[in-house]
Amino acid sequence: MNDSLEHLLDAADGETTVRDADVGGEKKGKKDKKKRKPANTERKPGYRGFTGRSGGRASFVEMPPEWRGTTVQVCGLWPFGAGSGTPMVGVPLGRQLITGTALCCDPISWFQRANLIHNPSALVLGKPGLGKSTLVRRMVVGLAGYGVFPMVLGDLKPDYADLIRAMGGQVIRLGRGLGSLNVLDPGATASVAARLPEPARARLTAEAHGRRLNIVSALITIVRGAPIADTERTILNAALRVLDERHQGVPVLPDLIRVIDEGPERVRAVALSRGNDDRYRRASDPLHASLLGLLDGSMGETFAHQTTTPLQLDNPGGVCIDISGIDDADAELQAAVLLACWSDGFGAVEAMHALADEGMAPQRHFFVVLDELWRVLRSGRGLVDRVDALTRLNRQRGLGQVMITHTMADLLALADHADRLKAKGFAERAGMVICGGLPQAEMPMVNEVARMSSIEQRMIVDWSTPPSWDPTLNQDNEPPGRGKFLVKVGGRPGIPFKVELTAVEADVNDTNKRWIHSTTRATPAS
Repeated sequence: MNDSLEHLLDAADGETTVRDADVGGEKKGKKDKKKRKPANTERKPGYRGFTGRSGGRASFVEMPPEWRGTTVQVCGLWPFGAGSGTPMVGVPLGRQLITGTALCCDPISWFQRANLIHNPSALVLGKPGLGKSTLVRRMVVGLAGYGVFPMVLGDLKPDYADLIRAMGGQVIRLGRGLGSLNVLDPGATASVAARLPEPARARLTAEAHGRRLNIVSALITIVRGAPIADTERTILNAALRVLDERHQGVPVLPDLIRVIDEGPERVRAVALSRGNDDRYRRASDPLHASLLGLLDGSMGETFAHQTTTPLQLDNPGGVCIDISGIDDADAELQAAVLLACWSDGFGAVEAMHALADEGMAPQRHFFVVLDELWRVLRSGRGLVDRVDALTRLNRQRGLGQVMITHTMADLLALADHADRLKAKGFAERAGMVICGGLPQAEMPMVNEVARMSSIEQRMIVDWSTPPSWDPTLNQDNEPPGRGKFLVKVGGRPGIPFKVELTAVEADVNDTNKRWIHSTTRATPAS
């Protein structure tokens, strides 16, 4: 009894005693008591640690929280959120801030291979200067390595031209004195249609005709500030068909104006002229005047000539259309060029899919970048509807997309109520929401799209804190939220991570080049 109690006390103090086994009865034990060998002691820590000086024994051990519930309730806690690993499918973006494990994430891989999201799209939110474009450039590089074709159809800053150029892709510059874009040019559709068998050829040709009709109608809407009338759209449709039959080569807008001015019988018939020239002129003159204003106005230099540089989708490095040469104050031209770029780009995508459907080319996927989304939506009429269609039909078109803006308030600042509801739907339909540093006022709106815990909201708000001042270097320290993001998929727990650039990426991710290579002195001139 005493030996058992002594053994328990030794174990509680962090010592385990191993004794020689007694052989025989009580009398033999008393006889051999003096000959017993000393105890073989091996010191082990107890549940509070080692005892003694510098042992680190804890004086108080906090009990873990415990809950009691029924079998029906407790089974819903599985699988436990603690200890779960980060997804390892997709582009390596950075390291998890809590566990340090690598995070791989992009909308196409999580949709196609991991089945983690139901829509290959992402919405990136965050205050300026915290690395939103850097994060997306990392996705662009990684997806290009996986064989996905990146498309930046309207780089407003530009943020992606250097990257696409470094990957060997195509960079097209548009703007006054920089290049022109012919909206009547079928582009890759014409060459692809010539290779297709008859049913597919007719379908692709009809799609190209509808795309030209839509883009010319959209340009007229931007010039007028009001939508085109039904009669005018009918006249425009007939004029485009007559132009295709008469014109040799690729027509331009002046050729279309000439057809409307001449008034062939096929065009007069849809205008309900009934052989009366005055009736035809009254019906076609508003359309005629708008097209002339399109050519002679602020957009004429950009849209009146043949396309300077056609799109090429056979280059794995991607394509970037740089429209940073258009002044921000020229909202009409900016909106028109964006619409024309999207029409041309998506037309080329449809041509590639037509070849793949006929087994004449491998199936390809495309990654569309919509940076500075707030500027795109406010540029003019029609752009909200185009983005809305893109977010709804991206799966059918084999497209993945990422939309980048500063706050949710940017999407709700549109003048038209219907446009505001459509813009809110962009965020609600996004497969994933990636949040950088955001102010506290944004949390209720973000929480409507991606449910966040109080800890996640506090983390995002802390990332938006301004940097502290370093009196030694006489400059600001790095912002606490730079490169830090939280990936949210529905109501699942978010994954916080940090993007760290490699030396190779540093040059193409520098968006402050105009401030580095300048003549400004650090000290006043003497």
